[in-house]
Amino acid sequence: MRILVSNDDGIFSPGIKALGLAMRALGEVYVVAPDVEQSAVGHGITVRRPLRFKHTASAGFGEIPAYRVDGTPADCVVLGVHLLGRPDLVVSGINIGVNLGLDLTHSGTVAAALEGTSLGIPSIAFSLDTSGEELNFTMAAEWAVRIARLVMRRGLPKGVLLNVNFPAGVPKGVMVTRLSTHHWEDTVVERLDPEGRPYYWIAGTPVGEEEEGTDLHAVRHGYISITPVSLDFTAADLLEEVARWVAEV
Repeated sequence: MRILVSNDDGIFSPGIKALGLAMRALGEVYVVAPDVEQSAVGHGITVRRPLRFKHTASAGFGEIPAYRVDGTPADCVVLGVHLLGRPDLVVSGINIGVNLGLDLTHSGTVAAALEGTSLGIPSIAFSLDTSGEELNFTMAAEWAVRIARLVMRRGLPKGVLLNVNFPAGVPKGVMVTRLSTHHWEDTVVERLDPEGRPYYWIAGTPVGEEEEGTDLHAVRHGYISITPVSLDFTAADLLEEVARWVAEV
């Protein structure tokens, strides 16, 4: 079993270190991660400049080969697969903060798993709720190994990844969930630089309906949320209706 570990918080994040070390229980591990934090970059791929791929012993993975890339999480998966050999599993995380609902559209953590899935490799994204007093990456990593072992045994359908979110504190159990409406209500803050020219910060507040059966509900009630996510974004139930619209053009 060969396991590629990546993330979006960067190669020096405690979350990826815990995940990488724990995955040794399942097979041969290698780490390819961004050299700096790449949160909220989504599924971007770098195509207009060259990328650097450097072995990084100082990241603290011991005998596990670890490489840093000056690019996105998706870049890391592409380079890891092509330069180090095709893995049997891609795991991403453990992210500092949850990735729930519509967060998936901009999450670099989920994007690494999306890239693995698009390459036909079973992939899992792991994230941890940071609302607790202490971040227990070790406990989350132990659960990650259990979930990854099940994926190894059962496999995943083509084009499907698992998005896993751990609650703050000791999990009460595991729930299989659907995506919630959790998202960020954006605000734009305008300020002036020393020369009087305006610049802008995009900020926001997390909002979302805590409906039973969703990832948000599970995590807020102390459960691990596991959501199967498909690469097929097609709204299949609208195909016939849109075809009727087109006929009127």
